[in-house]
Order: sequence, then structure tokens, then C-alpha cells
Amino acid sequence: MSKSLLSLGECMVELSPTASGDYARGFAGDTFNTAWYARRLLPTDWSVAYGSCIGTDAVSDEMAGFMAGQGIDTTALRRLPDRTVGLYMISLRNGERSFSYWRGQSAAKMIADDPDWLASTLQGRQIIHFSAITLAVLSPDHRRAFCKAVQSARIQGSLIAFDTNLRPRLWDGEDAMREGVMLGASVADIVLPSFDEETGLWGDKTSADTIARYSKAGATRVVVKDGGGPVTLWSQDHGTRQHAATSVAQIVDTTAAGDSFAGGFLAHLAMGQSEDHAAQQAMALAAQVIQARGALVPGIFA
Repeated sequence: MSKSLLSLGECMVELSPTASGDYARGFAGDTFNTAWYARRLLPTDWSVAYGSCIGTDAVSDEMAGFMAGQGIDTTALRRLPDRTVGLYMISLRNGERSFSYWRGQSAAKMIADDPDWLASTLQGRQIIHFSAITLAVLSPDHRRAFCKAVQSARIQGSLIAFDTNLRPRLWDGEDAMREGVMLGASVADIVLPSFDEETGLWGDKTSADTIARYSKAGATRVVVKDGGGPVTLWSQDHGTRQHAATSVAQIVDTTAAGDSFAGGFLAHLAMGQSEDHAAQQAMALAAQVIQARGALVPGIFA
């Protein structure tokens, strides 16, 4: 296995509100945000790649150029001439975000339509990360094909991480969302759920309910985030423990809280840190991110 972290999904054009009330244009998306934060934490002997499909138009060129400029390996991007990239707009209310999407012609929907390309993209990666959003934008057949390819990579020795990031509007109802989430969890070593979302979808009463579901699905580590509450970490080897939340002076924008947590957790695991240290460092990173605007916050690494 090479020292390579591959994150797969959909990166989009982001329109985010500024302090003046205008909108700034950038590029972001949950799994890309995770890759971006991991890249800033990992040493240079690690490659961080982003796997997706984009178009051949000008905005797709700009996206690929932005990724490369941020140190992300773009060789796992596949170009589709009849497609482009999606767009989303963030609306904020008291620090909490909501999203509006335009993704009808998104090339990322075709990430699993070429099995040979997908298999070669996954091959030899030490860590592979994807999310429920990665699955939600795919057709049911492509969703199954994607997870079959990830499962093959897992068998070959890759460590698979899955963020259960839920966007109900992307799914054809709650049953489809439940099925898709469990499909993703079934091929993952690490599952990264958010407790509020798990409560809404499954009716979980405690983090123990969440852990039980994903450990039964086959995960060897489950890391349950709970907003401003503690993170509950379970692993097959060490059982369950909790880590108190990092203190935050003022929440400005929670857009990439979970994405940055995932990037921090995976990066610190990759560097040989313990699960507990990785969780603590990931919490500290997310705490910094939510005190600034936008998904990507370069200032915290200055």
C-alpha cells in the first residue's frame, strides 16, 4: 500500500455568504473538504487525492486547477465532455447552515459507471474515504457498483472510512436513505456518524444505539459526533470511551464541522497516532473551523 489517502465524491462550486452580505465563490463539497484538511495535516510523503468525475468546460478546468493548487492529487479525476460540475449556495441563520443545490448535469453522478476506471483509481490506496452524499448522487445500480468496488479495495488491504453525512433531499425517501447508509457502512472499517442525524433517521436514544448498528454492519471503529457534546469513540479493540467537546467562543459557520473532523481523524491515524489522540485533535480542528466562515479555512494553519 502506498502512503495515499483517496477521498471520493462530488466537489461543487460553492457560493457562501460573506460578512457584507455578498456571496463568495469557491469550490467545496463534503469529501473534498475532508481531503483538503487532511492534506494540510499530513506530511509531504503522503499523497492526498480526490476521485470524482468533472466536465471539460471552463469551470471544471478551474476546479481541477484549484485542487492542484491546494496540493491535491488530481490524477483520480475523470473528464466527461457532456457534463459539468454542480453548484450549491449556503444560507446561514445563527451560525447554522442550510443549502440550495443545482446539480442536474453533475459529472460526479457518473463516478461508478466505468468499473475498470473505478477499480484502478481505488487500487493500492492506504486510506479510502467516502460519504453518504457520495452514494446519494448515484443511481441505485451505480451505488451498488461503487460499494462493491470499495469492498474489493478493503479486501485488498485499504482502510475504508465512511461519513454518514445525511442530505435527505438527495434521496428518494427515508427508506432509500436508510438502505444507502447501511450499504456504505457495510463496506467500511471506520464509520463517522453525527448523533443528531442518527436520531432523526433511526430514532437512536443514545450513542450506544448508533454504535451497535454500525458495529453490527461490520465497522471496527465508530466515531459518534454530537455537535457541542462529547465525541463517543468505539473500537473493536478498546471498547467505548468519550472525549469532552472542545470549548468554542462563538459559532460562526458550521459548514465543514464534520468534514474537517473526518480529515483530522484520518490524518492523525495515518501518522500513527492512537484513536483517542486522533479524535481529540479532530475535535480541536473542527472547533477552529466553525469559528470562521466557509468550508475551507486556511487561516487556522498559518
